[in-house]
Amino acid sequence: MKKSILSLALVSLFTSSAALASYEAGDFVVRAGATMVSPDDGKSGVDLNGADSGLTVSVDDNTQLGLNFVYFFDSNWAVEVLAATPFTHDVKLQAGDTETTLGEVTHLPPTVSAVYYFDTGSKFQPYVGAGLNYTIFFDEEFSSTYKEAGFKDLELDGSLGFAVQVGADYQLNDNWHVNASVRYIDIATEAKFKVADIANGSADIDVDPMVYSVMLGYKF
Repeated sequence: MKKSILSLALVSLFTSSAALASYEAGDFVVRAGATMVSPDDGKSGVDLNGADSGLTVSVDDNTQLGLNFVYFFDSNWAVEVLAATPFTHDVKLQAGDTETTLGEVTHLPPTVSAVYYFDTGSKFQPYVGAGLNYTIFFDEEFSSTYKEAGFKDLELDGSLGFAVQVGADYQLNDNWHVNASVRYIDIATEAKFKVADIANGSADIDVDPMVYSVMLGYKF
């Protein structure tokens, strides 16, 4: 008798978990939470008037409010749009062993991905995705120290590249879930600037960040 009750309880739990975890065609999911963009640790060389200056630049991390919008075509396939409030990064300049803040740049990295969800029969649903990213840079400016030294007209080109990700949802009930994801985005840009009208500077910067998100989602 006890074994029968236990068996029924396990079946009930499994059925409930599967029901909570299942997405269907037409489901629409909205998520919001923390998203951190962590650029590649590599340093990019700086050219002045076409010659290597011996200087390098790098970009630091930034965390903002991340947003996800997901539409399901069936229980496995969906399309996802990644959005966020603008990310602002300090740009560091290295001259030998000395590092200073050259300036800062702001960007938006909207990303559209095709996503595949695996059937697990539980509240935990992992997925993988791949898509395209277009990064828009704006509000580029030098720090006050470098402005006074004659640095001006900083501009970064937009970037089009691929994106890949892995993630998972954990269902809390029929509508709410917790989401975590990690993605790599191919972002490369050319920075251009002037120094006191006597030199033109440029740097090819491979941002190539890892993007980490933890979000709370709601299914409509």
